[in-house]
Amino acid sequence: MENPTLALDYANNLMYELEKAFWDERGRGARFRMMNVGREYYTSKVRPLLPEADQDALVQAVIDVLKRDGIVADVSYVREERLLKVSVQGCVHQAVEAKMVSYGVEPFTCVPANLIVLTLEEKLDRPVELAEIKVENGTCALLLVVFDHRPTLD
Repeated sequence: MENPTLALDYANNLMYELEKAFWDERGRGARFRMMNVGREYYTSKVRPLLPEADQDALVQAVIDVLKRDGIVADVSYVREERLLKVSVQGCVHQAVEAKMVSYGVEPFTCVPANLIVLTLEEKLDRPVELAEIKVENGTCALLLVVFDHRPTLD
């Protein structure tokens, strides 16, 4: 099979059908079950390249991998205290989210967001929540909340 566009359309249509079925079953609760989507990619492609550094360096490392592998055209972000406002342009999976929106389902999962969440949770030991996804004009606007360090019994 030589046509990568056909394969991407096929994969995105399957992703849409799976997401839609999960949404139909769980509604808004589906969001909290989808945070691990992308873990295999994270483990094999992202984790080995992560610096032992601060939050900005970790987020930039994820962005670099996403761009290098052609998953996104560009990603930018702004930190505002506990909030991480991420803008994703040219994501190969945006067709899935656009189709969800066209059927009246708010977007509830995002692989680039999940990779950032997995990175920050593992490397900084801080819980992170994907609070919102908005799709407008070919861009996904993501709102991540980075919480304080996890409490311990020590």
